[in-house]
Amino acid sequence: MNGNFNGKTVIVTGGSEGVGAAVARSFAAAGAKLLLVARGREKLERIAEELRPRASVLTYAMDVADSEACIRLFTFAEREFGNIHVLVNNAGCHERGPVEKVDAAALGRMIDVNLKAPVILSRLAIPYLRKAGGGAIINVASLAGRTPVPGASTYSASKFGLRAFSFALGDELAGSGIKVAVVSPGPIDTGFIMSNIDVVADITFSQPLSSAAEVAQAVMELAVNDKRERSMPPSSGFLTTASYLFPGLGRALRPALIRKGRKVKARIKARMRAAARKGTV
Repeated sequence: MNGNFNGKTVIVTGGSEGVGAAVARSFAAAGAKLLLVARGREKLERIAEELRPRASVLTYAMDVADSEACIRLFTFAEREFGNIHVLVNNAGCHERGPVEKVDAAALGRMIDVNLKAPVILSRLAIPYLRKAGGGAIINVASLAGRTPVPGASTYSASKFGLRAFSFALGDELAGSGIKVAVVSPGPIDTGFIMSNIDVVADITFSQPLSSAAEVAQAVMELAVNDKRERSMPPSSGFLTTASYLFPGLGRALRPALIRKGRKVKARIKARMRAAARKGTV
């Protein structure tokens, strides 16, 4: 793919809000045709209506953990848009807390949505991308998949697996014209963490926040450049890599990072409270 998305079909899972909605906005601005996927039809239609004045947008309400629904998704996409050029596996879920305190079904749900679904969707997308003459599969992982995060053991495992899958699939498809890449952001300023800030681990906020628009831009760039991964921000990517390669270093740094994150988190919560008070005036 040469960087021109005009008329190209892009499927975005988790496309109703946060990073997914930002990805949709970026591809719409680049002239792509969009198929937005999420469980909630109302939120999907809201973002679709926003984008329809400047792009062709369809929605498909489904649970990405439903393998049969995934098959129907691609049948629908081909029938409505013809060729499929880009798949963005962005849908994710996170049940925070120590493993022994999180419901077992919720742990399984994280694996189903964060890892199993992207694997199945990527597998299903490959024949369609080949038929289109090439394309891209971009997986949205996390820096939590580069180094373990306490209180997010299963989430870290799912994103670690997604990152490994992306690299392995990219090697399998080398020379096919199908690009596979992964974006690994740190904390993102979206409702994914901000709406549950009290239960988000303090250490998370030791790293700079990215915006959803910044992650969306990285997704678009990865669809056409020669990079296999984009860590966001680069400094956090370096830190997580060092912590993974040298676990003792990670453990040694953890207390300082937790203290830093706790202070940042307190400032963010104070701003949120001030904004809430201002909004009620």
